[in-house]
Amino acid sequence: MISRRTTLAALAFSLLAGTAMAADTIKIGVNEPLTGAFAASGTYVVNGAKIAADEINAKGGVLGKKIELVIEDNKSNPTEAASVAEKLITSDKVPVLMGSWGSSLTLATMPKLEEYQVPMLVETSSSGKITTSGNPFIFRISPPSSVEADAFEPIAKKLGLKKVDFLVINNDWGRGAAADFSKMLKANGVEVGLTETMDQSAQDMSAQLSKLKASDADTIMVTSAVDQLTLLFKQMAALGLKKRVITTGGSQNPDQIIAQAGAAADNTMHLTTFLPWWPEKTPNPEATAYFLGEWKKRGFEFAGATESFRGYDGIRSVAAAIAAGGGTDPASIQKGFWKVDIVGLNGPIKFAKSGPAGKESGQSKPNVYLIEITDGKVKQVQLGG
Repeated sequence: MISRRTTLAALAFSLLAGTAMAADTIKIGVNEPLTGAFAASGTYVVNGAKIAADEINAKGGVLGKKIELVIEDNKSNPTEAASVAEKLITSDKVPVLMGSWGSSLTLATMPKLEEYQVPMLVETSSSGKITTSGNPFIFRISPPSSVEADAFEPIAKKLGLKKVDFLVINNDWGRGAAADFSKMLKANGVEVGLTETMDQSAQDMSAQLSKLKASDADTIMVTSAVDQLTLLFKQMAALGLKKRVITTGGSQNPDQIIAQAGAAADNTMHLTTFLPWWPEKTPNPEATAYFLGEWKKRGFEFAGATESFRGYDGIRSVAAAIAAGGGTDPASIQKGFWKVDIVGLNGPIKFAKSGPAGKESGQSKPNVYLIEITDGKVKQVQLGG
């Protein structure tokens, strides 16, 4: 049952949003980490979003109006992410949002979406709780860690994994990945050993790495952001830790790791959801070629493409929902999300229901790939589904 407070909040938003709905532009709130631990990734996503907005506007916009991105920095902090969401909704009067990169950041914003009844496109976060907790205003194009784990299952069998340890960031993203991958591995007869955690801002992981080196596991699965992964690989090399390493989360930016970690990154494997190295192998080669061309034209480094495409596909999905819903108010856009059917850079974007009956979130299922860094170059290993 919707509470009186929620109803009043939604009414207040509708009154506040009246001016926005009649404006010449359609505002889309963008809630991303532009400072703090995840700043590099958030900035990539925002730049990808800008390419999509410019492309859409050049083609005439949506429903006869141009779209306008209202971009705010959540500072890689969950409390700040919730505050940013509220500001975008009540002050900037946006009828729809995209965000918030990290799972903890997204989970923190979700109560605000319910309070004001405003939908949000989730472009990166992978915690299962995001789409299973009963929030009908959530629509996600990135794979939850459970979907990523399922896609990795046939690849894991081919790799012949025997025993796997985990080293993950100590938040909803990392802990969720360890839990979902552990469940899948155990179901396939793979032994699961240690699960070590690290703070998202930690720079010295020698204690955890020493334990992992002493373990008899043949593989270490790691979940963290690109800057911390760079430190990890350098510290692994210094310790002489030479086990198979597979990163999860699809947002590791292999090219940036190569540039920053050098030879320490060699022979590491990475699960990703986009193949910018081979545009012709992507589900939408024409769109991929356009996006990569525009990314290069704007002077951005190629390395950012594995993150920035999320912002590009995210805004394209929001625009498709606005068009499908036939209106610029939150309720119309929310309904429009269920009608979205486009081909993104990493697969079809079409939302299936996930979560409790009557309060389902929307989850799209992208492709998942495993690549390997060898001799300072990205090489394709296996295709997932």
